[in-house]
Amino acid sequence: MATISSLFSSPNLLHHPTKPIKASPKLTLQILKATPFQGSYLKLTSRDSQRLYAVAEEVAADPSSKAARRVYIGNIPRTVDNAELTKIVEEHGAVEKAEVMYDKYSGRSRRFAFVTAETVEDANTIVEKLNGTEIGGREIKVNITEKPLLQPDLSLVQAEESQFVDSPHKVYVGNLGKGVTTDTLQKLFSEKAKVLSAKVSRVPGTSKSSGFGFVSFSSEEDVEAAISSFNNTFFEGQRIRVNKA
Repeated sequence: MATISSLFSSPNLLHHPTKPIKASPKLTLQILKATPFQGSYLKLTSRDSQRLYAVAEEVAADPSSKAARRVYIGNIPRTVDNAELTKIVEEHGAVEKAEVMYDKYSGRSRRFAFVTAETVEDANTIVEKLNGTEIGGREIKVNITEKPLLQPDLSLVQAEESQFVDSPHKVYVGNLGKGVTTDTLQKLFSEKAKVLSAKVSRVPGTSKSSGFGFVSFSSEEDVEAAISSFNNTFFEGQRIRVNKA
């Protein structure tokens, strides 16, 4: 391998084929100290940084952001899928995406969905036109999704979800009141059957009840007892629906 000195002393590098070039009598090689990586290989001045922060804050506060265009639609029939929901909502505003939520255990619709509108105006119109209307004989609830919870509250909701004991012997409980908690739901069903666990489903990222829950049991007999005892009964001011999950 050629050394640095031999490379620079080579005639091919120091002489032009037609016009000689006089080499410097002394060659100095300067090693530059490496500097830390600056983002996308850009070194920002203090003023540049301030401008970037200002732009970031403006984007975060932009009302046309995805969060401001995301609409919650609850109490929809189980038969409604993404395509049908999109068709219904598009009558009132442009839709970017519609997603029906499904239970990961049973694969059944969780009776609610999220729709991302093209603009904030579309989202507001969708809420105004559809909230309180009926789809398949069911009165739906439509609103702009709530702001995320603070981390401590969100941790409690996640802990509640993780503590649920799943079982093949389980019932779905629908049309729950907003004030129903996991504890009150479990206490109700414990009056007639041996309950393993219970949970009230929450709108993802919030503490808001989705209006339904699940109760698991240790046997099929307990499931039948729960359905016969509580289906179409009133609980905290609302007639609840109980069926196999």
